[in-house]
Amino acid sequence: MKRTFISLLVSLCCILSLSAQEATNQNTLEDQFTDVIDKSNSYQEFKVIKKFKINQLKKSVLDSVAAFEATIDTLTSEIVAQKQEISTLNQTLTSTNNDLAASREKEDGIYLFGMLLRKSTYNAILWSIIGILVLLTGVFVMKFRRSNSITRDAKLKLEETESEFDGHRQRSLEREQQLRRKLQDELNKQRKV
Repeated sequence: MKRTFISLLVSLCCILSLSAQEATNQNTLEDQFTDVIDKSNSYQEFKVIKKFKINQLKKSVLDSVAAFEATIDTLTSEIVAQKQEISTLNQTLTSTNNDLAASREKEDGIYLFGMLLRKSTYNAILWSIIGILVLLTGVFVMKFRRSNSITRDAKLKLEETESEFDGHRQRSLEREQQLRRKLQDELNKQRKV
């Protein structure tokens, strides 16, 4: 029974010392420094620290420094990756904005004779041309009407002149025929005599 009790006691001490070491390892560096200072012996103005404690503290500090350096390296690589991603995204954004501007320019423009014109400019040119054509059509219609009226007046005068001329010719023919008869009558009278 004594043996069992002793072995149980030794096992319990080992387990407690292991859990105490794990607890020491799990403490923060500040807690470990405080623990080393509090549990060290004083000699005059100096503190005597056990080698085991200082080595354990050194290991914890080096582990923490290594962990921080690994974290710094990881974060640095993440920052570099994020900067590259931001740069890529900025290039993509610039390209997309350029494509959008080109698309808007094409959407807001019309090609006329190989030149890209804005729709407002195209509309202004188109309506100006239509306005000029309507104005020219109006001018030509007015000139046509005036010319047509002049032509009608000229035709009427020509018809009047032709009718006068025909009347004058008719009268001239009648006079000529009368003169011929008179001449023939006179010639016939002179032959009889």
